[in-house]
Amino acid sequence: MPDSPPPHFPAISHHGAVHGVTGSCHELHINPEQSVLVDCGIFQGDDRSPHGKADAYNLELDFTINKVQALILTHCHIDHAGRIPWLLAAGFNKPIYCSHPTAKLLPIMLEDAAKMGITRDRKIIKKLVKKVIDLLIPLDYQRWTPLTEYLRIRLQRAGHILGSAYVECEVRLSDTPRRIVFSGDLGAPHAPLLPAPIAPEYCHTLVIESTYGDTLHEKRAHRKERLKAIIQRCFENRGAVLIPAFSLGRTQELMYEFEHIIYENADWENIEVIIDSPLASKFTQIYRALKPYWDDEAQAVIEQGRYPLTFKQLYTIESHEEHKKTVRYLKKSARPVIVIAASGMCNGGRITGYLKALLGDKRTDILFIGYQAKNSIGRQIITYGPRHGWVEIDNQRYTIEAAVHQMGGYSAHADQQNLIDFVTRMQSPPKEVRILHGDERAKAVFRNKLAELLPTTDIRIPDS
Repeated sequence: MPDSPPPHFPAISHHGAVHGVTGSCHELHINPEQSVLVDCGIFQGDDRSPHGKADAYNLELDFTINKVQALILTHCHIDHAGRIPWLLAAGFNKPIYCSHPTAKLLPIMLEDAAKMGITRDRKIIKKLVKKVIDLLIPLDYQRWTPLTEYLRIRLQRAGHILGSAYVECEVRLSDTPRRIVFSGDLGAPHAPLLPAPIAPEYCHTLVIESTYGDTLHEKRAHRKERLKAIIQRCFENRGAVLIPAFSLGRTQELMYEFEHIIYENADWENIEVIIDSPLASKFTQIYRALKPYWDDEAQAVIEQGRYPLTFKQLYTIESHEEHKKTVRYLKKSARPVIVIAASGMCNGGRITGYLKALLGDKRTDILFIGYQAKNSIGRQIITYGPRHGWVEIDNQRYTIEAAVHQMGGYSAHADQQNLIDFVTRMQSPPKEVRILHGDERAKAVFRNKLAELLPTTDIRIPDS
């Protein structure tokens, strides 16, 4: 295991999100004896650790944690927080710092992840979740908090999901402090529910994501028109619109958008919007309880007497038996319906039941709103769907007759221009930018764009 930090401090080691977009985990070495982790996420698809020993099937830590003083979470998506059980198993017993909304959402996320990937033993899961809750220290946004004698941190809104943050770390080893910023996942401006991220004043080193570093998203108004067109096709075909979505963030944003579209189009008031995810239902309840963190637009909707996350056309499916009945009913019936179900990359979860039943139906529309990792079922549907190919789900082939659509703007990630703005709107450019959390092409294109704009900045793509 690598346990010798670089010789100059402060310094950074990357334990994930180097080869791909998942497994985010970065170690900030404060001095030879102290470090902190920023995120600790699982790997998905073909992603792996830069140390070569951890991947989606082997999540034990392949780095030592004897000098780690704390874990700082940017948000609670599993590719940033899902490896916490393995961190605890390695002996971690230090504080976990995060925003207040993340502290509310994280236990639910970890409980679900543990059921899916570790054990079904309720006692073990309960003990794990309690341990995490005991370690959590929620922080307010925009306030500096000392972590050690030499380090203080500040969380700023990242606009990705409720509670998401980018982290400003200030290390003082001399009279001149060094400021390092970890972007986590950044959201796009004008996203539903969440305020847009504002760039930091400055930093010496920026560690930034690049999920869509080679892509420009559609504007919100345009993608809403496309969404309306898909709904119109749904009515005309009397078929289902299937939306694979992660339970946290995108599902709530879609609910918000559908409420607004239905509100503006009275002819569509009878369409059903089905949320088939008990986990999404739990997260939505927390979203409702955390209205003070919503943006001004959402606050104005509430003041109009509307309920963007509880509108009357919305139906939530809880039990697995109800899920199976719904799938059977939709396969036999001919009625317009919108189904939002996990998982977002179609590698598991309840969306697979709908795909098996409805992929071969020409009346079906499948709408992808988020990033699809290489070799995920979602990526295969996008690749082979337009040519009416097939995809394998649970060892069985299904021909794709459904129409396949993509809308990157609902991905909850910043696009290339948003990322560039985040960097260039600092009062002074960073001396170093490290580009991670992206496919090779996305990282390379983003790096070249930044290099043109910041010729004096050291812009690098780490490989370890």
